[in-house]
Amino acid sequence: MMEREARLMNILRAPIISEKGNLVSDKSNTASFKVLRDASKGEIKQAVEKIFGVTVTSVNTINVAGKARRSAHGMGRRSDWKKAYVQIQKGQQVDLDSALADKESK
Repeated sequence: MMEREARLMNILRAPIISEKGNLVSDKSNTASFKVLRDASKGEIKQAVEKIFGVTVTSVNTINVAGKARRSAHGMGRRSDWKKAYVQIQKGQQVDLDSALADKESK
């Protein structure tokens, strides 16, 4: 049971704070997160409900391909990653500041 809880605490890597993320958040009560690449929608839902204490109505995920980048040492590549859009029940909201501070202190 402890391994499962530890995995749930590590599924959410970081919130995505961008113009598009803020627009979606305001319009449809949705938060966007960078998550582990092997996380399932069910695990993401459980992690958000556990960390933020809200009810999740839906989870949409996107696999984002890393960009090819050129440097003085030749061509390189950024890592591939996974993005999750998590829709929260109306009347609730995700408080990123306090919840992520609690996660880091544990």
